[in-house]
Amino acid sequence: MQALGARRVGDLSRAPSRAAQAVVRTVPKALSQQTSTISLDEEIARLRQENELLKQQLALYQASTKGSAVKAAVVEVLPKKAAPASPSVDGGILWPKPGEAFWERAPRTEPAPLEGGAADPPVVERDAQAQHIIHITAEMAPIAKVGGLGDVVTGLAKAALARGHFVTVMLPFYECLPKGQIEGLKHEMDIEVPKGYRWDGEIMVGSLKTSVFWGRVQGCPVFLLKPADDTNCNIFRGGRIYGGSYNEMEAYLYFCRACLEYLRVSNQHPHVLQLHDWHAAAASLLYWDVYNPSGASRTRVMLTIHNMDNTGECRQDEFSFTGVPGEAFATIDKALDERTIGHNPERLNLMKGGIVYANAVTTVSPTYAREVMTGGAAGWLRNTFARPELSDKFYGILNGIDTEEWNPATDPLLAANFDADRPAGKALCKRFLQEGLGLEVDPKKPLVAVVSRLVPQKGIHLIKAALFRTVERGGQFVLLGSGHSDPVFRGLAEGQFKDHPNCRLKIMYSERLAHQIYAAADVVVVPSMFEPCGLTQMIALRYGAVPLVRRTGGLADTVFDLDHAPPGSGARNGFTFDGADDPSLHGALDRALELYAAQPSRWAALAQDNMRLDVSWGKSAKSYVDVYRSISPP
Repeated sequence: MQALGARRVGDLSRAPSRAAQAVVRTVPKALSQQTSTISLDEEIARLRQENELLKQQLALYQASTKGSAVKAAVVEVLPKKAAPASPSVDGGILWPKPGEAFWERAPRTEPAPLEGGAADPPVVERDAQAQHIIHITAEMAPIAKVGGLGDVVTGLAKAALARGHFVTVMLPFYECLPKGQIEGLKHEMDIEVPKGYRWDGEIMVGSLKTSVFWGRVQGCPVFLLKPADDTNCNIFRGGRIYGGSYNEMEAYLYFCRACLEYLRVSNQHPHVLQLHDWHAAAASLLYWDVYNPSGASRTRVMLTIHNMDNTGECRQDEFSFTGVPGEAFATIDKALDERTIGHNPERLNLMKGGIVYANAVTTVSPTYAREVMTGGAAGWLRNTFARPELSDKFYGILNGIDTEEWNPATDPLLAANFDADRPAGKALCKRFLQEGLGLEVDPKKPLVAVVSRLVPQKGIHLIKAALFRTVERGGQFVLLGSGHSDPVFRGLAEGQFKDHPNCRLKIMYSERLAHQIYAAADVVVVPSMFEPCGLTQMIALRYGAVPLVRRTGGLADTVFDLDHAPPGSGARNGFTFDGADDPSLHGALDRALELYAAQPSRWAALAQDNMRLDVSWGKSAKSYVDVYRSISPP
């Protein structure tokens, strides 16, 4: 295990103290010139590849200087700017008709974005020394988005690009991808990828011809990989990202091997491979045992854990879908799933293997990092995180949101645009949603919203408690979501709250309607049982809504109670509670509704202050760059 740690974990004597004790550990800012022991021909080929990447990134930078990522912390308040004159905001709105799916069409005759003031993007800090970062991921917004993972990958990639780094995303070429949203899509090459096949009850190793495509998504270069023969292989086929007709474990194990094989064939040696969640974790094992066993290549590996709810339990024979036998990793110090010790057969766990083999492991908020280390959030992986050589490379870095995508001043999906300096459009967005959903049109009624996957993690019983309490207190409640608990809310929508003047439950997914709900909402409730980071509460802040959250994970790092937050904790921007029962939620919700009714001017000021908070990727991207540099060889 000593040799294993030496080549994968890196020189731990250089590693900073635990990130679980702070937002992110400080890492060296200077990065020496990278060296490797590859041959002269390989080095020339690598330099040519990076020269091409440099040309691509320069073109991207020149095309995007008018709008890019931003630069401060979530709890920092952006300085106020002189507000430009407010234009008329109510002209041109196409008011909804009863029963119309208004979110599926334009809300205005033509967009009317605000200019100047808070709508102007801040200047982006650029780093002196560029790094080459490649993300391997199952999701990327907006083309392959199921949850927050896709948003994070795109937001972080764009922010690092804006800081001057070479960034590429590697993504499965799902059959359902909207190809029209991929700019410059072209076939790059075909490669042969080693792959295991099940034959007569056993797995035999052969190869699978794989097509690699290139394009750009929101300005970010993307490589898309899929089997070349779509007719005889169903991997990544189907009408949705997950839950298709193919075996997901087989598909993502193959994808990990295909990504590494393409990098080998194309002679790319990035500084960092950033792997996202269990789907990409096998690339960490394969990289160090198959592609860089000597440690000669400069490339290092980072695993980013977005959610430990699914860690990728894998049979040893299934791992052979990568073309490598799984038995080699079936030890406690590598990837053996300790829950299966003594079973026949014992299994592997991809998340554990990814953690052990990676040079750095990150998760998406400081509080969740502490919960993983000391609060039980690691579950059965707590023994893995307790190992000193692993816990010392663990970092908690708070997510941000894409403040170009989520900008109420320019959002084309809104009936009226608004910002902290010109907030009048928010009231029109509220009226637009009330009319569109068939609610009573009353600007004085507080509009409480939940935009969420309907799964146990999100606190289903507390969402129900918020619904009943809001209506009981004379407010309006809107839910948008879908998931395992659809039947619960569908029954309420079609029964007790059917055609209710103050409640509408939309059991569905619509990115367009989500934008309109955030813009209309006065309160956004996020009562999660656990939440590694959460983006909903940050979007709420951005759109002038007041978040009400259960204090856990990233929710605790971004929302600070208006009445009870300790001094110095951050901008007091919402309402929080700690318990997991209905009375705990009721207490926070009652305080919010009372403030809304009794002190409208204070509520309006709070909403405007929330819009000035910086929830961008700016500071978080800088923290990621610091970690990239800390694991890069001297």
